[in-house]
Amino acid sequence: MNTEVFAPRIDDPVLITGGAGFIGTNLAARLLDLGHEVIVFDNMSRRGVAENLRWLSRRGGSRLRTCLADTREARALHDAVQRAGSVFHFAAQVAVTSSLEDPLNDFEINLRGTLNLLEAIRHARRRIPLVFTSTNKVYGGLPDIAMSTTATRYQPEDDEVRRHGIDETRPLDFCSPYGCSKGAADQYILDYARSFGIPAVVLRMSCIYGPHQCGNEDQGWVAHFLLRAMQGRPITIYGDGLQVRDILYVDDLVDALLMCGEDRESLRGRAFNMGGGPDNTISLQELLTEIAALHGRLPRVLREGWREADQRWFVADTRRFGAATGWRPRVGAKEGIERLFRWLAQESAEEEIATVGAHAA
Repeated sequence: MNTEVFAPRIDDPVLITGGAGFIGTNLAARLLDLGHEVIVFDNMSRRGVAENLRWLSRRGGSRLRTCLADTREARALHDAVQRAGSVFHFAAQVAVTSSLEDPLNDFEINLRGTLNLLEAIRHARRRIPLVFTSTNKVYGGLPDIAMSTTATRYQPEDDEVRRHGIDETRPLDFCSPYGCSKGAADQYILDYARSFGIPAVVLRMSCIYGPHQCGNEDQGWVAHFLLRAMQGRPITIYGDGLQVRDILYVDDLVDALLMCGEDRESLRGRAFNMGGGPDNTISLQELLTEIAALHGRLPRVLREGWREADQRWFVADTRRFGAATGWRPRVGAKEGIERLFRWLAQESAEEEIATVGAHAA
């Protein structure tokens, strides 16, 4: 599919909760470039979102509208939904570690906020398609999958799992407060699709990476590793560093999101695993090697024990979504990591120029 000419049949205005975050910014930019009207709904609580919103404002002009509010504010959300033709729901508490520190806050954001949105859509004056980003954590830690190790990674002993990844027939096994809140939201959305006819699609996400991602130790680890290395700061590895994920470049995710937003009969009321798949896997240790090749030296590494609910291996089997839509990832892991490295380097250079200019003034 040529995304330069692909024009999704999505009703305007497009409401994006968490629209100034990493995924929201990339989706909003694509929609604005295609001529759509976009409403960014965001409480602006995360690092980097203010700059993302300024960047979107310059790009979108009058076609971009903002609603600076929280999904826990039911009235503000209701009012935004009444103006929307379609909704993408990304607003969330996104870290397992934060959910363990404050489970109530995690619940309020991830589940109550989602229920507020579902109720607003249910009572809307028109039919409003909904796309929700869930998580691979709904499948738990996968302790029953026997693993072997190589010098750089874990791999399943079962050949079928190793070749294709985890598919949607895998039983749900919510693990950690974050897994419970996102998993419950996932299930509520699927049930509202059944019970109330809301045209909704759920994507259970693996690791997404790309421009506009403010990665940290808890979330966005590819960007976090790159940033730490570029800043000459150490990277902390939790566990043995052999953990494997399939990584998906954000442009490929946006392609999938636009397909979901079209209210296709083949997708309605279904959940799909979404990631880079078996062709785009990388371990933490292997990413360090890629960074050394790009940056010229290995980053300094600190070691800590395993963290709660960390999966040793997760790779999404995306064949079901591909069969329904024709979608497949187009940006390979090596190319995508290099793209992100170049983007981060450019951003760093621009920030340095701006700082020097401010001091000179």
